[in-house]
Amino acid sequence: MTDGTKELNKRAEEWAAAELEGDTASLGEILTDDFVGVGPRGFTLGREQWLQRHETGSLRYECFGLDEVQIRRYGDAAVEVCRQTAEGVYEDENGRYELNEQFRATLVFVRQRGRWRLAGLQLSPILGRP
Repeated sequence: MTDGTKELNKRAEEWAAAELEGDTASLGEILTDDFVGVGPRGFTLGREQWLQRHETGSLRYECFGLDEVQIRRYGDAAVEVCRQTAEGVYEDENGRYELNEQFRATLVFVRQRGRWRLAGLQLSPILGRP
């Protein structure tokens, strides 16, 4: 891995650790102000909505990890495709949902304020082979 790739990989791991811990202070630093996350069923969440799930305790992870990481850099932007594994619970006014999922995740990073920040995320469920 090149130094830039190592730095990006470290940043993605910091994001994963912050998600696992529900660490909104770290997530707030990692996510860009205009961050958009696209969930596995096509819904979108802006930065504040993304953080709010942790602030309210609606989303709690027991396990959250990334592997099968592939990173491509384009100057001050980078695309990371990986497998995300997550276990936990999501609760809202519609009910309680147990999470035990694997997703193919596409993370879009941009270099801002001298650091890599997460500008976008797309999750697709891994259902099997084509």
